[in-house]
Amino acid sequence: MKPRPNSIVVVTGLGATTPLGGDVASTWSALLAGKSGVSTIDAEWRELLPVQIAAAAAVDPSEVLDRVEARKLDRTQQFALIAAREAWIDAGSPDVPSERLGVVIASGIGGVQTLLSAYDTLKEKGARRVSPYTVPMLMPNGAAAAVSLELKARAGVHTPVSACASGAEALGYAMEMIRSGRADVVVAGGTEASIHPLPMAGFAAMMALSTRNDEPTKASRPYDKGRDGFILGEGAGILVLESEEYAKSRGARIYGVVAGQGITSDAYHIAAPDPEGAGAAAAMRYALEDAGIGPEAIVHLNAHATSTPAGDIAEASAICAALGDHVKHVAVSATKSMTGHLLGGAGAVESIFCVLALYHRLAPPTINIVDFDEAITLDVVRDVPRALPAGPLAALNNSFGFGGHNVALVIQTYDNG
Repeated sequence: MKPRPNSIVVVTGLGATTPLGGDVASTWSALLAGKSGVSTIDAEWRELLPVQIAAAAAVDPSEVLDRVEARKLDRTQQFALIAAREAWIDAGSPDVPSERLGVVIASGIGGVQTLLSAYDTLKEKGARRVSPYTVPMLMPNGAAAAVSLELKARAGVHTPVSACASGAEALGYAMEMIRSGRADVVVAGGTEASIHPLPMAGFAAMMALSTRNDEPTKASRPYDKGRDGFILGEGAGILVLESEEYAKSRGARIYGVVAGQGITSDAYHIAAPDPEGAGAAAAMRYALEDAGIGPEAIVHLNAHATSTPAGDIAEASAICAALGDHVKHVAVSATKSMTGHLLGGAGAVESIFCVLALYHRLAPPTINIVDFDEAITLDVVRDVPRALPAGPLAALNNSFGFGGHNVALVIQTYDNG
């Protein structure tokens, strides 16, 4: 679907709390510096697991939220609320009518820590000791609901759940809410908090996680021959999206444009990617078509690149298929090498990275590539940021999830002059 007249969707606010920093500025600074947010898990239960490293949030929510407020929110909701507040302030706290304001915040797993903790309470202390906030805290839409309650958003509150593609799908859904005329402003993104023994044991049993316990900061290594799995991360990324018309009417600063989305599914395997990458390539093509541009417009791509042996190869093949000969002119960043994998929050956080890459004309680096896999024929930005050219630019952000979910987003620069 081509954008309707006056339905260009722009980005006016950014908020994040990640393994690299408690806000967007600190996260972006650490990203450009090539810092890793991965460390040994600071909990005794790590000894129960074969994987003892993760990318925990750089700033714990307890340092930001009031204790009374925090106790009614699952950790996923805490992250989302912190990031949403930053994004809302960054956007200038728009004075938008409630009926024209929407919220779309995704999570791949939801309030799993609340669920497991409440079950422990039930077993050890009985039903009467289970908190009355348990259900609102564990439900996957709890983060979106918490943000909508704070902002009084009445145009719709939604929660896509599509595993590791969830955060990107939330942005695509938000874009369509504005394009269709349902809302003028939508607060959108993704959040996750699953650094807990059970989810980690499950991922480890699938052999999806890196076991490089002795080298935490070097464990996430997309495109390296020695890659052996992803690092579980936590945090949230939230963007404020608006119709261009509404943003200009209030004199908002515009970071960029969410110009297109492509969504497909593999129908191949519950966890493994289609080795040919056909669905992923189709998602990228659809996103370009939706944005009304060709591959030659893309200068930067933030890859899903989780650091799994099969996943990185499949995605690289898909990128080459979608972009053709132009692929050699595209600066590819694999930022999970620093943040770890935020599951449902990844697509939103990495969309923020795409927005900032174009806004500042700097592609973030990929770290930890020691022995580059020659099967990867991409121009990967390694170790230090790379300057992007002047003029109008476009970038792709890829997000793929267990279940065969493929989401690609096109981000473009915006001429504020």
